Amino acid sequence: MATKNILILGGGNGGTMIANKLRHELDKDRWNITVIDRDNRHIYQPSMLLVPFGLDDPKKIVKPRNKYFKPGVNFVQDIIANIDTENRKVTTTSGKVFQYDFLVVSTGCNPDPEEDEGLPEAMGKNAFTFYNLESTTQLRTALKQFQGGRIVVDISSLPFKCPVAPLEFSFLADWYFKKRGIRNKVDITFVTPGAGVFTKPKATAVLSKIVEQKNINTVVNWGLGTVNAKEKWIENMQGNDRINYDLLVVIPTTIGDKAISDSGIDDGMGYVPTDHNTLKATKHDRVYVLGDAANVPTSKAGSVVHYESEVVLYNILSEICGGVAMPMFDGHAT
Repeated sequence: MATKNILILGGGNGGTMIANKLRHELDKDRWNITVIDRDNRHIYQPSMLLVPFGLDDPKKIVKPRNKYFKPGVNFVQDIIANIDTENRKVTTTSGKVFQYDFLVVSTGCNPDPEEDEGLPEAMGKNAFTFYNLESTTQLRTALKQFQGGRIVVDISSLPFKCPVAPLEFSFLADWYFKKRGIRNKVDITFVTPGAGVFTKPKATAVLSKIVEQKNINTVVNWGLGTVNAKEKWIENMQGNDRINYDLLVVIPTTIGDKAISDSGIDDGMGYVPTDHNTLKATKHDRVYVLGDAANVPTSKAGSVVHYESEVVLYNILSEICGGVAMPMFDGHAT
């Protein structure tokens, strides 16, 4: 019997979990499992929030990706160039071609400063993000040197990864400057395109009271249009409101992986149209989408992909055994 191939694009949380789960279930002599990712760096992303405050070491939160794959999972370090779902093959920039019987797209999403007008010129100077390892390390230095003024924590647009993280940053900033004895010299302003400080109404009601207690200013329903690094202000998309800053902590516009868009299988923002309950790509056979790469209306967070991976595992095994994909995912997150 010919060996068959399961190809997984992306070696983050989702890609690693589904690769290991499938390897545990499937015969090694009958099924090859291959993961492709552009680098061999697994970054523990929750700790990037802690780095600016000296609560974690950026050198300690990076490990080799291939360390976490079970024996029998093939890891390929390469960049995805094209996904051809009609012919069931993926091509990389090095020219390699990978045929598949089942494909799992777990390419994630990334905040991209290039998507926000004026932001590239500000990054690394008076604007930083804790969603990027290099930038969060720079932010640690910027906070150490900050002696007073306005810190604006700005969510540029929706959706973005880990919806509670920007608010956590604001709370940590309140603690950090109290510890330094200069909280009275620091204005912390939280700016969001959402209707409240969080995405869920009940949580927002509680968190809004905490925000008020910590003397954190909030601006809601405010989408980022332009950043002016020289004059240190941000302007909304309508162009009728500006907020001045001394230090900008920004969550840039978040988009899906370029390979998804380049292959023409995205929804216009780099995310794959996905059945919300089966997690199967809506327009492509034998393709499942896992984690932040999907356009499923749930949080783009690591906790979500834990539940999703069980659904994808079940449905791939079901199809292998001649069954169908079951609508098991309910959007659950921890």
